[in-house]
Amino acid sequence: MQIVFFGTPQFAIPSLKALIASGNKVLAVVTQSDKRRGRLGNPSPPPVKELAVSENIKVLQPEKINSPLFIEELSRLEPDIIVVVAYGKILPPRILNLPRLGCINVHASILPKYRGAAPIQWAIINGEKETGVTTMLMDEGLDTGDIFLQERIKIEEEDNSETLAKKLSELGASLLIKTIEGLDLGNLNPVPQHGTPSYAPVLKKEDGRINWNMIATDIWNFVRGMYPWPGAFTNLNTERLKIINVKPIQGQGIPGRIESISNKLIIGTGNGLIEIIEIQPEGKRIMNAKEFIIGRRLKEGDFFGNY
Repeated sequence: MQIVFFGTPQFAIPSLKALIASGNKVLAVVTQSDKRRGRLGNPSPPPVKELAVSENIKVLQPEKINSPLFIEELSRLEPDIIVVVAYGKILPPRILNLPRLGCINVHASILPKYRGAAPIQWAIINGEKETGVTTMLMDEGLDTGDIFLQERIKIEEEDNSETLAKKLSELGASLLIKTIEGLDLGNLNPVPQHGTPSYAPVLKKEDGRINWNMIATDIWNFVRGMYPWPGAFTNLNTERLKIINVKPIQGQGIPGRIESISNKLIIGTGNGLIEIIEIQPEGKRIMNAKEFIIGRRLKEGDFFGNY
């Protein structure tokens, strides 16, 4: 198979590695532009670009995905398949219709649940017990294409969106190779999606603000789902604090109120209590609750959040 791979973040790396190892010919990698990072603003390449360069694979980074020059260059490659894994941009019809066998997407949910940009985060935030990966034949809709294969995975209590993404990226790579093998043999046909769709919209930084009126288990899920991006946060007076790791415990308190700082940092919620395990003050390192309490003039009755 002659393949062009579209992908950008770390999540796409296992799929690209699997394609390279499978013996299929990766003609080119299409990824987003280098981002300027740090105080000096030095350009930082996407993870997929770094892997492609190390494997001597042609890299394309179009600023506009519908650019006629880019589509012409893509057409000259004559791919059998275009594989898309967390590329980050919507492909126009001219690209969707270009490869002989179509465009295959690896999506981190059991479609039609959690269509959209942040399926891993929202599955955890919403308290799902399982999720999975779908390979599908892309169409012009938002993750509405016909399905090739699906595989489920349990969401463990210790999972956050970072650890779950790693598991799903490996699962997605395996499912992608099975999909391509099935297409190559001609014994795999896509079927329409069935069930009620749900959506996983892109998350913005401000979406990480904790609502302490929620019940404790929902806050626990929220913190797990928001890590590492955009990160759950709250305020203590004028200071913004990232909440890295928490656990729900039994008991009652007032939402956002510091109920105990004797041995543990315990916060009231709408129902139940939250114990803060790890926290990160603005501009400082991640620390455990005991380290955070030391040196601060905290007292029971202080409030987290805007009250």
